[in-house]
Amino acid sequence: MPEIFINGEEGRIEARYHHEKGPNAPIAMLLHPHPLFGGTMNNQIIHSLYHNFIEREFSVLRFNFRGVGRSEGLFDNGAGELSDAATALDWLESVNVDPRSCWIVGVSFGSWIAMQLLMRRPEIAGFITIAPPANLYDYSFLAPCPTSGLIVNGESDKVVPLDSVEELVQKLKTQKRIVIDHVTVPGANHFFENRIDNLLAIVDGYLNQQLEGI
Repeated sequence: MPEIFINGEEGRIEARYHHEKGPNAPIAMLLHPHPLFGGTMNNQIIHSLYHNFIEREFSVLRFNFRGVGRSEGLFDNGAGELSDAATALDWLESVNVDPRSCWIVGVSFGSWIAMQLLMRRPEIAGFITIAPPANLYDYSFLAPCPTSGLIVNGESDKVVPLDSVEELVQKLKTQKRIVIDHVTVPGANHFFENRIDNLLAIVDGYLNQQLEGI
């Protein structure tokens, strides 16, 4: 997994990238949790899903938002991080000509950024959002949500109450031609401590279903 640096608006963006050599390989980009609360591209969930997509023969990118690790700049409360994500996706697409599909994955804060990017980039065919902070950030921009996807949260999440995620899911489910799969992991907290294997199994099953024949 070679280390790379992408030129962003605030300087270099530190990233890890796997390039799949097969023709028209699908692509995926993963966005980490909140930078001010220890979130990095080496988050255990991000790291595990990165390897899951590699095993599925995707070209995969994970990166540090500005101010994290060796990425330059300072935390920007979401606007700058969305710019980082757009820049990273531009780079990923520049080195993958005509990918069969494009997926985006976000964890906690990263899921909020991922869903905003989803609204701006019609090429994104699927999303996975994990522990979306629906009580902390405004998700009203998902009107309508442009594509189907998976939302996973923890039953014992003290950061994001279950009812706030369920309210978000119900709003999205009312939209035509959009299928939102929602799974709550019993006993899991916001970080899925001691439940990461359960989370990964859920994501794996969803991807098996969605990617069949692609």
